[in-house]
Amino acid sequence: MPHNLVQLSPFDVHNQQLEANVHPPGWKNPTPKQPYHLVVIGAGTAGLVTAAGAAGLGARVALIERELMGGDCLNVGCVPSKGIIRAARVAATVRDSQVFGVDVTAGAAFNFGKAMERMRRLRTRISPNDSAKRFSEMGIDVFFGQGAFVDDRTVSVTCRDGSVSELKFRRAVIATGARASAPPIPGLDSVKYLTNENLFSLTELPRRFGVIGSGPIGCEMAQAFGRFGSDVVLFERGDRLLTREDPDASAVLQKEFERDRIRLMLNSDHMQLSPVDDGSICVSIVQNGIKRKTVVDQLLVAVGRAPNIDGLNLPAVNVQADRSGVEVNDHLLTTNPRIFAAGDICSKYKFTHAADFQARIVIQNALFALGPFGKKKASNLIIPWTTYTSPEVAHVGLYEHEAKAAGVLVDVYIQELADVDRAILEGQDEGFVKVLTKQGTDKIVGATIVAENAGDLISEITLAMSNKIGLSKIGATIHPYPTQAEAIRKLGDQVNRTKLTPLARKVLNLLRRINVGS
Repeated sequence: MPHNLVQLSPFDVHNQQLEANVHPPGWKNPTPKQPYHLVVIGAGTAGLVTAAGAAGLGARVALIERELMGGDCLNVGCVPSKGIIRAARVAATVRDSQVFGVDVTAGAAFNFGKAMERMRRLRTRISPNDSAKRFSEMGIDVFFGQGAFVDDRTVSVTCRDGSVSELKFRRAVIATGARASAPPIPGLDSVKYLTNENLFSLTELPRRFGVIGSGPIGCEMAQAFGRFGSDVVLFERGDRLLTREDPDASAVLQKEFERDRIRLMLNSDHMQLSPVDDGSICVSIVQNGIKRKTVVDQLLVAVGRAPNIDGLNLPAVNVQADRSGVEVNDHLLTTNPRIFAAGDICSKYKFTHAADFQARIVIQNALFALGPFGKKKASNLIIPWTTYTSPEVAHVGLYEHEAKAAGVLVDVYIQELADVDRAILEGQDEGFVKVLTKQGTDKIVGATIVAENAGDLISEITLAMSNKIGLSKIGATIHPYPTQAEAIRKLGDQVNRTKLTPLARKVLNLLRRINVGS
């Protein structure tokens, strides 16, 4: 079976150790223990959590992976991207250091190769958590190869050498995730372009860096490479960045991108790509009726995802799937009553933390529910997410337009960071916290935060929503001063001030006169 670990480039000491952890070259698949209580196909976040949780609760578990354990998150997603984003933030801090009284103009220099080497080193440091060795020590049988369904009780594993193992199962879980897919752009197949799967193999900084798509990956990498020193052009068909996020959040981020000298080509339509003789790429678009051409040295295509359903032989077990992934119900059960799915393969929430908690639902529903009793629902999960730009954009729950479409009447509370002392002192006062509450109450139904550490701040609101804690109670909770989290507490104060009705004022005035006179 072909197996190409193209993302492990350059094959330096760090990537060699990474491979040794998450796809050991000399690995021998175990002799199957028949039958398994649970066979998990895919060793990304959803598969790893499912396998570890089930084995920890006494189940016989087999885990199948055809490429790298840890999936996208460890190898070509969350982990490497945050590693280079950190380097980019340091570069921006150095760039802006004079405002803090630090002059480094004489000796500051950025080394892209060293920043990427640091990322590879730290990725390898994290990788033992997802390693074949660790999961084998949990009592899980780890198989490397292509998993495919044979029938309702059997999965085959085809190894690189052509040998085949057959695993019998009582329940199975599809957790094969998703991958970058090629969008229908004329000329795309004529050029060498980047996706998240090979971006992190770069060792030289491109002088001219193009990005197609202003979703989370596109925005994060456009800003990072701009801060590294590339001339960045970001192409977006829509009229703003992060088109799925709050328009106010997009506006703040656009202002910061302009400060980072990223050239924004919004309203880009009729895109065509063509190679240039020197190896660069010509991007042709129509923008607001005007034809434009831009030449870049590297082009990141950050649009389009496809589910990893190839090779699984889903028709053999009557599991329905389409371009969006495997079909599941609210219990994460597929159209086969023995087979579940979790993570990017079946969820619209393509986040590591969402896959983690869906896996927990699968463990319960596949192994421990009795008929309808004890079953958990994916729709009950309250899932926050963050785009790790500077400032970060975090969200949980409903947006204003979603509340309106659902007929949910809301009150909107906004706290600008320009009025939060810690944000002012840090020089990070571009942003806001916006919370939606059910009209006339303090019940939180959604929130958006735009702040340098929005991904950390959103957890307080997520906790409140999950535990039905009202915004006014957050206002009554003491927060350390000065912190950016005070922005959330201030919103609680706003809610409490709405409770000061004319009657309440009269009662307070009466009590004041009784105590201290007129």
